[in-house]
Amino acid sequence: MAIVVERKKLTLWEKTYIPQTIGGLWITIKNFFRPAVTLEYPDQYPVIPDGYRGSPALVKDSEGREKCVSCQLCEFVCPSKAIRVVPGAIDPSSPYSHIEKAPKEFYINMFRCIYCGMCEEACPEKAIVLQKEFSLNVDSRDKMVRDKKALYELGGVEPDKIMKWKRVKDAAELEESK
Repeated sequence: MAIVVERKKLTLWEKTYIPQTIGGLWITIKNFFRPAVTLEYPDQYPVIPDGYRGSPALVKDSEGREKCVSCQLCEFVCPSKAIRVVPGAIDPSSPYSHIEKAPKEFYINMFRCIYCGMCEEACPEKAIVLQKEFSLNVDSRDKMVRDKKALYELGGVEPDKIMKWKRVKDAAELEESK
């Protein structure tokens, strides 16, 4: 059953809409004298809070070497399948040949990325981090698929305690040093 709501009759003063016009002007005048809160975007950036999940990037260690060991955990855990890692072998003559593999190719499709942070959590080497970048401006769609070189340029260097590049000493060497 429908409920009928009786409308209050307007007085002659209310029928002229002068109270509503004065109320609207009062709000406008009040806001006119408030300080501006608008940021001039390219020149001023907003304060980005801690814990903000921006775009993912690859980082290098303090000596400029790749931290990524191409374990592909970030690729497997990504719910939107935005990450693609192609593992490659390390040259046997390299002093770092004791590490199994390194990424030959590494791609992140920023169109597919949902900024969930699961790739960062899954990485055992802490090679992938989420930046505080909140504006992805590019001039072509191809640049939204970031390759390994672009991801390292964005990430930069981040020192850490994991020293995967150093060889573990043999048991005999350890006994000699004692």
